[in-house]
Amino acid sequence: MKIWFDLSNSPHINMFSALIKDLQKNHEVVITCRPLANTIDLLDLHGFDYEVVGKHYGGKLSSKLFGYPVRVWQLYKYLKKRQPDVAISQSSFHSPVTAWLLGVPSIYMNDNEHAMGNIPAFVFAKKILIPEFLDKKKVHKQCARDVKIIQYPGVKEGIYLWNAEIEKSENTEPIVYVRPEPWIAQYYKGSRNFMDDLLLFLKDKVKIVLLPRGEEQAKHYKEPKFSGIQVQVKPLNLEKIAGNCKLFIGAGGTMTRELAVLGIPTISVYQDELLDVDRYLINHNMMIHEPGLTGQFALEYYEKMKNKEPNQELLTKGKETYELIKHLLLNKLSIQ
Repeated sequence: MKIWFDLSNSPHINMFSALIKDLQKNHEVVITCRPLANTIDLLDLHGFDYEVVGKHYGGKLSSKLFGYPVRVWQLYKYLKKRQPDVAISQSSFHSPVTAWLLGVPSIYMNDNEHAMGNIPAFVFAKKILIPEFLDKKKVHKQCARDVKIIQYPGVKEGIYLWNAEIEKSENTEPIVYVRPEPWIAQYYKGSRNFMDDLLLFLKDKVKIVLLPRGEEQAKHYKEPKFSGIQVQVKPLNLEKIAGNCKLFIGAGGTMTRELAVLGIPTISVYQDELLDVDRYLINHNMMIHEPGLTGQFALEYYEKMKNKEPNQELLTKGKETYELIKHLLLNKLSIQ
């Protein structure tokens, strides 16, 4: 069987890497991607063969709308010669439409109910996988039909964290990892650079490793006033981050949830409307939401929460979902 993965953003590499390696033992895997954030660097880090198809069209809605059919056509031309049997993606709005054009059944996964690109993806996907904590009524409004929807156990981060090998660093120095806001994401309407004062307060008190979402953001945090902050341009694997991190501050996104599930004290400073999965993690004390976070509060929270443990329930559910996805891919009739 030939299985196509479209990995259109950097979080998707961690999400699918173990599954891809598992499937490659007995099947052919085709990987496409686009140059966004650390996607290509992470693919290289994992040693995957891939094809870069298309590009990211920036933060403007008009540019995204123009670029959408362009990349769908580019994917179609590339994959028509390779004839995949089944397709899967996480929040790749292009994949289900391309798969439909190819006559290939597709699985579309997403846990972001605010993404407008869900609409064509939901229409053309054969199966739609969303977390159990995402209200189905919200995806109904985006043209997702019940006959297609499978609500999988837990959150998507559990799908790959259940078998992550995390070695806790013996270093007792507080290392704070920071993931800034997604400047060019379609769904993000919050402000930019709102963490500057927070970082300036913390940088002389703790070691900060800042994980930028792109070159422009990295350039901003390399300005002289942020001297002392380590701006990590090259990607780090998740296990290394989790092993060293004592406190994680994230302006939304997958990485914030990853560290929360792994039991790292986590503070979300997301400035826009929260996702249902974020609300679940907050309501179950796996992370907190402090959009107006101060440096002093961050230090106090770290001291109070530094002995947290991974959430075993979500990790167990993640393994169940991993097996579910694998079953769906290897049994095409169940997703047609």
